[in-house]
Amino acid sequence: MKKARTIYSSPNGDRWYLIRDTSGEIFIRHEANVASGGHVAHIDLGTFLSSGRGPEHQELLRLIGTLVEEHPVRP
Repeated sequence: MKKARTIYSSPNGDRWYLIRDTSGEIFIRHEANVASGGHVAHIDLGTFLSSGRGPEHQELLRLIGTLVEEHPVRP
């Protein structure tokens, strides 16, 4: 079963999701707003993270950071 988590929804209607498909592949799904044509793109996680510093990127980094907060490293 494919699993998805919303990363960010922009004020103009664009949406980004973190997806794990049935094969275990993890990627970003970008759904453009209707005014932009409503195109859907699947983006490799590394490519997405290296492509900018917009609010969608910052939200994914925040989400990754929560994983560290939940599991502190013990000396």
